[in-house]
Amino acid sequence: MTVTDISHPAPASPTLLDGPALWPAQAHTPTVLGRQLVVERGAGSWLYTTDGRRLFDGTAGLWHANVGHGRPELAQAAYDQMRQLETFHIFARYANDKALEIGEVLAEISPIDRAKLILNSGGSDAIDVACKLARRHWQREGRGSKKIILSREFAYHGLHAFGTSIAGLEFNREGYGSESLVPETARISLNDPAQVEALITELGPENIAALVTEAVQGTGGVNPPAPGYLEAISRLCKEHDILLILDEVITGFGRMGTMFAAEYYGLEPDMITFAKGVTSGYAPLGGVMVAPRLWEPFYQDSPNTPIFRHGATYAGHATACAVALKHMEILESERLVPRVGELAGVLGSALDNLASQNPLVAQVRYAGLLGGVTLSDQLSAEQVCDDLVELGFIGRPLRGNTIQISPPFITTDSELLDFVAAISQAITERGAK
Repeated sequence: MTVTDISHPAPASPTLLDGPALWPAQAHTPTVLGRQLVVERGAGSWLYTTDGRRLFDGTAGLWHANVGHGRPELAQAAYDQMRQLETFHIFARYANDKALEIGEVLAEISPIDRAKLILNSGGSDAIDVACKLARRHWQREGRGSKKIILSREFAYHGLHAFGTSIAGLEFNREGYGSESLVPETARISLNDPAQVEALITELGPENIAALVTEAVQGTGGVNPPAPGYLEAISRLCKEHDILLILDEVITGFGRMGTMFAAEYYGLEPDMITFAKGVTSGYAPLGGVMVAPRLWEPFYQDSPNTPIFRHGATYAGHATACAVALKHMEILESERLVPRVGELAGVLGSALDNLASQNPLVAQVRYAGLLGGVTLSDQLSAEQVCDDLVELGFIGRPLRGNTIQISPPFITTDSELLDFVAAISQAITERGAK
C-alpha cells in the first residue's frame, strides 16, 4: 500500500491551475473544475445553462428560490429603489424607510409576539447575531456562567465563526486548529429528548446560554423531527432557563405550508433566525426576530441602559428591504403558502410510492415541501444527481447519501411528479450499471 504524505501534496495539473479565477464554494475543486454547469438564465422553476441545457430547479437553488426565477416585479422593485436610494445605514440616529417598513411587516407576521427585528445580509449573519445576543443576555443578567451554545447532531447553521462552531456536520468543523472556533459549544442528540436532558444535567443548566435548532434539518439530510422531539426540547429549555433559537433560514416564509415552522410545530422560541425565503434569494437579506424578554432591557429610558453591539454595513439595506416588501406581496396575492400545503401532499404520496417500488431507495423523509431520498449503500447520491442533470433535473446530494427535494412554490403538480419519476429512473439506471 502506498502512503501519501499529505504535508507535501502532489502539484495540481496545469489544467486545474489555469482554471477560472472563481474559487468554487463547498467543493473538492479537482472533481468539479471542468465539469461546472454555468447558469445564465432562469424562468419560473427552470434554469438555462451556457451550454444549452434546460434544467428543472428541484432544489430552488440553495432552498431559496421559492417564487421562482426571473420575476419582473422583483427586478422592478430593486430598480425603482436604487433610483430613489440604493441604501443608507441604520446605525444610531439613522434609518432608511424601507428597513423600517419591512421591520413592521415582519413583526406583524412573526410567531414571536411583540418581536423586534435585527436585520443583516443572510442566515450565517443571523446565527452569529443570535448566539452573541444569547450570551450578551445572560452576561447582562449577571449570570455570566451561561455561555454554552447547544446544537443538534447533523445541524447546519451557516459557516461564520459561530455557525462553524455549532455545526453538527463534523466536516464543517474540522481543520481550524481547535475543536470549536468559538469556545463553549456542544452537540445534542438528533431526536432523543432523554439524551438531551442527560447532557443538560451533565453540563449544568447554569452554564448553558441557548439551544439552536432547525425545525427540519436541511443540509444534514432533510431530517424532520421525531414526533414530540421539538416540543420536548422546548419544554427542557423553559424548565432550565435556556434560550431557544429556532433556525428558520430554510423553513421560514412558507416552506412548511405555514408562514413559519414555529407555527407548524407549535413552538414559542426566544429568537428566530431567517434569510433565504424573505426575498426568495432576489436580494441578500436575513435577520433575527427577538422576543421581548431579550430586547426590552436594551430599550429602557435610562443613561445606564446597555447597548447590544450589532450591525454591519448592509444591515437593513434599502434595496434588499424593498425587494422583500414586494416579495411579501407576491406570497400573499398568489396564495403561495397554502399552495405549498397542496404540493406537500403530492410530494409525500410520490415519495411513499418511490420507497415502496424502488428497492434501491433506503428511506424517504418529508415535511412540508421538503423531501429527502436516501439511497442504498451500493449507490452514490452524488452520481445519481449527476445522472439527473442528463435527464433535465437538478437535485443535490446531502449528508447520509441523500438527494434533496425542495422545488419552488410555483411548481406544478406534474413538474413535481416528473422530478420524482426522474429520480426513480436515475436510481434504477445507475443501479443497473
